Amino acid sequence: MTKELTTDELAHELRLALGRLVRRLRAEPGPPTAQMTVLGRLDREGPASVSDLAAAERMRPQSMAQTVRDLESGGLVSRTPDPYDGRRAIVALTPAGTELLHATRARREGRFAEVLDSELDAREREVLREAIGLLGRIADA
Repeated sequence: MTKELTTDELAHELRLALGRLVRRLRAEPGPPTAQMTVLGRLDREGPASVSDLAAAERMRPQSMAQTVRDLESGGLVSRTPDPYDGRRAIVALTPAGTELLHATRARREGRFAEVLDSELDAREREVLREAIGLLGRIADA
């Protein structure tokens, strides 16, 4: 019999489990998580300014600017002047950035899928599928 958790206990257990999961994902080979996050956002939403990327990722603009500089120096993003505001630059994925993003995602998700297949039965995978929507709502709140 499983003890019913209070909301505070549930929040604590969820934070611990997600922390372990995030650390595991960050340990995967490939670009740092912050860079992958920016590449992924640009892939999903299209070109954006550094300040828009920082706001979307809840990062300081200075930290995002450094991430973008690192990506740019690696040839993974390009910057062009904003046609409406010459003080801003618009950041876009390059073909090399798109290729790296898709290859890294495929490798990381492939490994993750192997773990899900080996560690969870069909019922547990269905519970996890349902929980993904809940986690998304929590993340967006």
